[in-house]
Amino acid sequence: MSAVEKAASAAAIPEIGQPFGGGFFSGITRDPDTGKRYLNITAGAAHELAGVWGEYGVKIEGADSFTNSRANTEAMAAAGSELAQKVLALNIGGFADWAIPARDVQELQYRHFKPTTEENWQYGRSGDNPNSEPVGLLHTEESPAQTALTAFQEGGAEAFGDTWYWSSTQRSANGAFSMGFDDGFQDYVGKYDELRVRPVRSQLID
Repeated sequence: MSAVEKAASAAAIPEIGQPFGGGFFSGITRDPDTGKRYLNITAGAAHELAGVWGEYGVKIEGADSFTNSRANTEAMAAAGSELAQKVLALNIGGFADWAIPARDVQELQYRHFKPTTEENWQYGRSGDNPNSEPVGLLHTEESPAQTALTAFQEGGAEAFGDTWYWSSTQRSANGAFSMGFDDGFQDYVGKYDELRVRPVRSQLID
């Protein structure tokens, strides 16, 4: 890519929370295998879904990516996940490529759209995101802070609930990664649990 093309790409990157591509821009991830960079777009609150991740005790091939939300979700749907099938059927703002966010894509949702003023959970890998730009760091009590975007603050029209959300990244035959949007605790829970999903889509930058 030439210097002019790089400058054009940078200029095209929206501000966090800006309406974009059928939702709201929520950050950049890089595919660790190809090095390609993607804009991630989070759907509005009206498009949240809830359900179980999939069948407990069944390992799904192709649902292990930390960045490829769509590939994970397609693998889940092919294995019979009703939740994944519902997300794949969405058409929002003329876009029909929505997915359940992969783990590191979901981390960006919390980092940039944290609804509460609660202290962040500091355990395990919570906050660590080597596949985002900039790279995500382990949570401290104060970082990330509550979002400055009023619509995404607790009680706002686009706010995440004070509860747990699924990612599409499988941890094992029995569990998948999830995140608490009250305090940012990233963990994995049983696939039989019923959690919320805030759909995402991605757009290639370079």
